[in-house]
Amino acid sequence: MSSSTYIKSIICTLSGVVDSTENAVDRHPIVISLAVLYVAHRLWRQRRRRSRTLPRSQERVLVVGASSGIGRSIAHEYATAGARVCIVGRRDHQLNAVAEECANLLPGEAADGAGGKRGSSGDVLPVVADFTNADDMVALREKLEERWGGLDTLVVCAGVSALRPLLEVAGLDRHDGKFSPPQVSVAGVQRTVEVACAAMHGNYIGPLVCAVTFIPLLSSTSTAPSVLLMSSLAAVAPAPTRSLYTSTKASSLLLYQSLAIEHPSIKFTFILPSTVEGDFRASAVDGGTVREADPNKNGLKRTAVARRSILAVDRGEKLVFMPPVTGRFAHLCYWVFPSFIEVLAARKYNFTAV
Repeated sequence: MSSSTYIKSIICTLSGVVDSTENAVDRHPIVISLAVLYVAHRLWRQRRRRSRTLPRSQERVLVVGASSGIGRSIAHEYATAGARVCIVGRRDHQLNAVAEECANLLPGEAADGAGGKRGSSGDVLPVVADFTNADDMVALREKLEERWGGLDTLVVCAGVSALRPLLEVAGLDRHDGKFSPPQVSVAGVQRTVEVACAAMHGNYIGPLVCAVTFIPLLSSTSTAPSVLLMSSLAAVAPAPTRSLYTSTKASSLLLYQSLAIEHPSIKFTFILPSTVEGDFRASAVDGGTVREADPNKNGLKRTAVARRSILAVDRGEKLVFMPPVTGRFAHLCYWVFPSFIEVLAARKYNFTAV
C-alpha cells in the first residue's frame, strides 16, 4: 500500500468516527453530555491530587483516636505509604501495640531512639493524650513542632457511642404505650444530663479542641493543609436509640463544615460511614447494648473506610458517604419522605415504640 493510499484510509476512518460521534450526539445528547462531564471531572480530579504537590513520604499526619477502629486502620495505611504518622490515644497499652504495627509497615523500618520509629521514609510517633484536654493537645502540638516542624494532615477519628433511647437513659421503661414510672425523677433528669455531657465531651468538645489547637499550625506550616473528620451517617439521618449519638455527631460535623468556610486555605473532608465493623459500641457512655444486626458480619470494613478516607483527602473531596448510594439516598430522602426513612431506621435498629 502506498503512503498516499494509507493516509487516505486513515482520513476515511477518522471521518467515519466523527460521523458516528455526531450521530450519537444527535440521538443521545444528554447521555453524551453526562459522559463527557464525567470524564472531564475524573481527569480534573486526577490532576489536582494532593499527593502530586505533597508526596506521601513528606506528609506529616496526626491521627487522633488511633488506638483502635478506623483510626488504627488509617494509621496503618499512612505508615505503609511512608508518611510521618503521629498516633494519639488514651490507652497506653493499645497505642503502643498500634505503634509497633505501624513501625513494621514502614519502608526500611528502624528504631530512632527518641520514643518513636523511623524508616528510610516515614516516622511513627505514639503519644498518649486525651483530645478533650487542652493541656494534652497543646503539649502534643509543641512536640510536633519540635520533631517535624509542623503538620500537614489532621485526622480526627476519636469519639464515643450512645445506644439507648433517651427516656430509657432517664430511667423510664415503656410498655403498651405507657411509661413506668409515669414521670422522670430529678435523679433521672440529672443522669440524662450527665450522659449527654459525656457524649458531648467525646463527640463535640474533643473535635473542637483539636480544631482550635491545630488549625493555626496547619495554616502556617503546610503547603497543602488538610483536615479529615470521621463523622457518621447518623449525623445527617436520625436514628432511634441513637438520639445522643446522632445529635452530638451532627454538632461536630456542622462545626467543621463551618470551619471549612472560615479557613478556605485548608481542605476539609468529612467521611459519613454507616455501620462499621469493630467494638466501637463498647464505648457507649449510656451503657447500652447493640440492637442492630451484628456489625462484624454486616458492617463496613475498617480498612475499606480508611483507604476511602485517605483517597478523599488526596482528592480534596468534601463530603463522602459510605456506602455512597445508600448513604446519600438516606440523607436526601429524609427531606422528601421523612416517614419512609424513619421506618427504615426503626427496622435497622430493631426499635419498636411500644
